[in-house]
Amino acid sequence: MASAKFIFVTGGVTSSLGKGIIAASLGKLLQARGLSVTIQKFDPYINIDPGTLNPYEHGECYVTDDGAETDLDLGHYERFLNIPTSQDNNVTTGRIYNNVITKERKGEYLGKTVQVIPHITDEIKHNFYKLADTGKYDIVITEIGGCVGDIESLPFIEAVRQAKWDLGSNNFLVIHLTLVPYLKAAGELKTKPTQHSVKQLLEAGIQPDILVCRSERHIPMDIRKKLALFCNVNINSVIEALDAETIYDVPLLMKKEKLDERVLAKLKIPHKNEPNIEEWKEFLGRLKNPTSEVKIGLVGKYVQLPDAYKSIVEGFIHAGAENECKVHLKWISSEEITEANVHDYINSLDGVLVAPGFGERGIEGKIQAIKYLRENKIPFFGICLGMQCAAIEFARNVLGLKEAASTEVKPKTKHPVIDMMAEQKKIKNMGGTMRLGAFPCDIKKNSKAFSVYGKAHIMERHRHRYEFNNKYLDQFQDAGMLASGVNPDTKLVEIIELKDHPWFVGVQFHPELKSTVLNPHPLFVKFVKAAIEHKSAREQVVI
Repeated sequence: MASAKFIFVTGGVTSSLGKGIIAASLGKLLQARGLSVTIQKFDPYINIDPGTLNPYEHGECYVTDDGAETDLDLGHYERFLNIPTSQDNNVTTGRIYNNVITKERKGEYLGKTVQVIPHITDEIKHNFYKLADTGKYDIVITEIGGCVGDIESLPFIEAVRQAKWDLGSNNFLVIHLTLVPYLKAAGELKTKPTQHSVKQLLEAGIQPDILVCRSERHIPMDIRKKLALFCNVNINSVIEALDAETIYDVPLLMKKEKLDERVLAKLKIPHKNEPNIEEWKEFLGRLKNPTSEVKIGLVGKYVQLPDAYKSIVEGFIHAGAENECKVHLKWISSEEITEANVHDYINSLDGVLVAPGFGERGIEGKIQAIKYLRENKIPFFGICLGMQCAAIEFARNVLGLKEAASTEVKPKTKHPVIDMMAEQKKIKNMGGTMRLGAFPCDIKKNSKAFSVYGKAHIMERHRHRYEFNNKYLDQFQDAGMLASGVNPDTKLVEIIELKDHPWFVGVQFHPELKSTVLNPHPLFVKFVKAAIEHKSAREQVVI
């Protein structure tokens, strides 16, 4: 721990200012200077993890290689830094209290009265330092969720205050992200919200070293001087964070504002070389200068909240840039699709992804969409539940098993082509008990999946309880549905594809969780390419 430097990112005034993007952007710039960086998120809610939260409550639940169900900001960390996160990169109040109470029940506190200080704050600090204890990192960036002043954040803020005395001032830095709003009626940028936010931090015993100020307008020098004076920071430590065209612009905007230089100076880290971000600039060049465009439908049950599918959206951005193609996503609620209107929703699209999810709501709409895509040779990509719906549709309409269903929806179905995994049937607790994390998959040669990956053995991340029922596998393959990817240990079907379709691929895993800026996921890349080819072929027919 002694060799690592610690950066804490706090937020004030309002939520959703982008602490995760600022943390990821700073991490990217420091990494581009040759430093080893990791980022962790501390969330103040009492759930042990977001795994049991409805996506409308908290957006997407991101899953790591080691099976942690985590906050969606960890997706940003991985997409920017291009390195995997783990269970230790996301900690909640629930986990902290659960650990402390478990220790108390075991008698580890030797009869002491267990209190917020020191026991809860010591547990928080232990988790602050855990990643640094591995010796792998030069810098650990810790994002503190919520806003300064929130009741539930107080133990985390107090732990940050204490951490300065553990680490020493040369190994400790606080960045405070705040809002400088523009009042149109007054024609002015207002600093008072930031002043009050910093005052709350000071009352908690923390002096921020750097202010990052979100604003929709440029912050002139006189406003910066005012912020520096009233918030007790250096003028060159008042950093402007303007609204950006894309989150992938933010590292370059922070470089322009010299955020990374200020951090290195304050932490007394020598910095002779500029960050090497040429690949990042090339990605942005392709992203902003596409040579083609496609319209892809995203059929799901949580489309009212795009953050519920955050990694899928970002996967399409990465794949679009790789293909020099602008991907326009059309959000389609699966609850609204019927046999009567499916043509109107899908016929004009160049491809459709049927999204993951849980529960009965919207299932039949997904199945109707997949039937239309299969019959009309429109590129289809199904993820998790999307793949399971493809199996149900095929069983019903090709194999003639009209009552085919998933036991998740119809427990007593006559044809359970999707059934609960055997090891899941005795599980009562919902949290952290699904098939989670990275598992191997063997891919059959001469399959579309093999042409996508270019190799016969892959590792992909999972989050599910139900699986394809292998009792029906021979019937499926005899009718033209190939199980092109299979887990070598459990024989679980991981990938299905149609032989006589330009692109019809369903996967049980979540490829979107491994797509990054510098390594776009090949399934997304090839699916976007298939959409481009479908659009081109359709236009030639029209001509």
